[in-house]
Amino acid sequence: MPPLEVFPAGTGTRVYRFPVRAFPGLEAMIHVVRTPDQLILVDAGSGLEESNSDLLEGLQAISREYREPPLPESLSLIVLTHGHIDHFGGIAWLRGRCGAPLAAHELDMQVLTSYEERLAWTAARLRGFLQEAGVAPEALGSTMDLYSFAKSLSRSVTVDEVLEGKRARLGDLEVTHLPGHCPGLVVIRVGRILLTSDMVLPQISPHQSPEQLMPFTGLSHYLESLAELRTLYPEVTLALGGHEGPMPDLRGRVEQIFQLHAERLEKVLDLLEEPRTISEVSQQLFGVVHGYDVLLALEEAGAHIEYLEQRGFLEVTEAPARASGGGEPLRYRRVAGRNWQGLKSYGVAGRSGDQGGKGRA
Repeated sequence: MPPLEVFPAGTGTRVYRFPVRAFPGLEAMIHVVRTPDQLILVDAGSGLEESNSDLLEGLQAISREYREPPLPESLSLIVLTHGHIDHFGGIAWLRGRCGAPLAAHELDMQVLTSYEERLAWTAARLRGFLQEAGVAPEALGSTMDLYSFAKSLSRSVTVDEVLEGKRARLGDLEVTHLPGHCPGLVVIRVGRILLTSDMVLPQISPHQSPEQLMPFTGLSHYLESLAELRTLYPEVTLALGGHEGPMPDLRGRVEQIFQLHAERLEKVLDLLEEPRTISEVSQQLFGVVHGYDVLLALEEAGAHIEYLEQRGFLEVTEAPARASGGGEPLRYRRVAGRNWQGLKSYGVAGRSGDQGGKGRA
């Protein structure tokens, strides 16, 4: 049985928490919020057999150990924090076992209600990105297979309550939309606890992909959301993410993530003193990686290069290739004379006096 934790959130409210085996080597956290009159499930794992088994065992353990009504049958509501398969893949399976309505943000609607069509649409955009990133033609098929892994296990589901705009309430839960990691990602305040989903995690930095692949993703959106989180919900004393352990110092962790991205952007600029593809930058940033990490590393490098190019720090050395839409590899290089000052607008400085590109022809 998955280890079960419980966190008091305020008068008559608590959060149950347990992990599920979302994918090999990756656990996702499941949260069940007990309010005075509701039992609300937040996320549902990946839909793999092991994940579904852990989900069912964890829910049943809550009923058994804390004298809650039978679960999952007695769930009042299912809330999806964001449209990534390690969080929503189990919803279709679960809804065959309970009649709870599903709530999700409007920007993640299509991945849920038109799953098959969105999968095909995203795969086409990803293929173009990988070609431009410089992935070798002989490796393109296997890299696309990484994306498709386990995606066939899910299917379209109905969303009963659409969360619109920036703020929403679901009974006692306060919901805030913070795009970047995913278009429709939401964080949820439960009393003095904040469920941060994959917006903030205690050990790893949440994955970033370029907005070229999906609107409302990309490092620009993520950093804006991260800045908003600095002052959001000052009454919160504990944060629980979609993976890994609790975070007693949410604000401190936010600053660590800002610093990480400032340093990574700086390293990308250094690497692009000479023209390189996204694939070449990825290898320099992350070294030798295997399996699904290959795709994650390419997207992460692409998100940082996109951020810098949008702000005029980088240029494409062969611009006609992009204009032709032919999917040819693009090489980026640093623009001479642009003064990098780190993420200054967010209060995170770069190296003092870094002019970059000086002396290059």
